[in-house]
Amino acid sequence: MTSPAPDPARAAGRLPAVEERSAGGIVVDVHDGQARIAVIARRNRAGRVEWCLPKGHMENGETLPETAVREVAEETGIEGRVLTELGTIDYWFATSDRRVHKFVHHYLLEATGGHLTIENDPDHEAIDVAWLPLREAHEHLTFPNERRIARQAWARLAGEG
Repeated sequence: MTSPAPDPARAAGRLPAVEERSAGGIVVDVHDGQARIAVIARRNRAGRVEWCLPKGHMENGETLPETAVREVAEETGIEGRVLTELGTIDYWFATSDRRVHKFVHHYLLEATGGHLTIENDPDHEAIDVAWLPLREAHEHLTFPNERRIARQAWARLAGEG
């Protein structure tokens, strides 16, 4: 019996790399003539609160837009329908046994029902949920790439994109 060929990345001291895909987005509701979006708060590994867009992993058989709709509903309580794709954020991180190239696909959704709640989040990552005026959302989101996505949503809805 022959042993498997060594992984060149591991042999060079590097962890093997994998790709992961997630989806989520900006769910917009118009209230008193103002567009607002649902955002979630969660604690990072250091215990600090981060305000971010709802998103999560694809489940078997789901498309990226279906994942976005499900994740937004689970993490915010707001049901929505996809209007358009806003963009993809990608970044790298490492676990104990691999390097992960993560792609997060963001969609613009129109709110169609529901109410704000974190009670349906199966992973219990969200610690709070709130409506933010879309015009100001980029000022409150923790991550620069998500602030960029929020500005793109505003531009798209304002007819600039």
